[in-house]
Amino acid sequence: MSATSPVARPPHAFTLHLGRRVAAGAAGGVAGGLVFGVLKAMMGMLPMIAMMVDSDSAVVGFGVHMVISVLIGLGLAVPFAGLLTSYGRGVLIGLAYGALWWVLGPLVIMPTMLGIPMFMIDTAAMWSLMGHLVYGAVLALAAVRVLKPAHER
Repeated sequence: MSATSPVARPPHAFTLHLGRRVAAGAAGGVAGGLVFGVLKAMMGMLPMIAMMVDSDSAVVGFGVHMVISVLIGLGLAVPFAGLLTSYGRGVLIGLAYGALWWVLGPLVIMPTMLGIPMFMIDTAAMWSLMGHLVYGAVLALAAVRVLKPAHER
């Protein structure tokens, strides 16, 4: 086989199978969601997450958090799998993705749903930023692991 053979080249972003992208996003979302969920539980934030579905239960909040985590994981891995080519690059992309979702989630979407002011940056928001960064990094690491061919893991 020559070096220019299509079989010898790594898969291009558009040729990665959709099922593999979905698996990477779901696995990354679960992994990042579990780690971030523990942080949210320690900060007592799960009941506030539950308020998004008219509950105040920490268990319901954790469930909502995990569903959101998987959906956000899919939002990274399905369209952008071709960017997740190494663990180092994945972490950088994950950190940026986590920061983006920190702005979108707790600073815009959640306050809008709960009828509170947007862009309230206080100590809790800064802890949330840390959690979103950790979530993004773990999400991307798990996604890269699933996306890599078995012989490269």
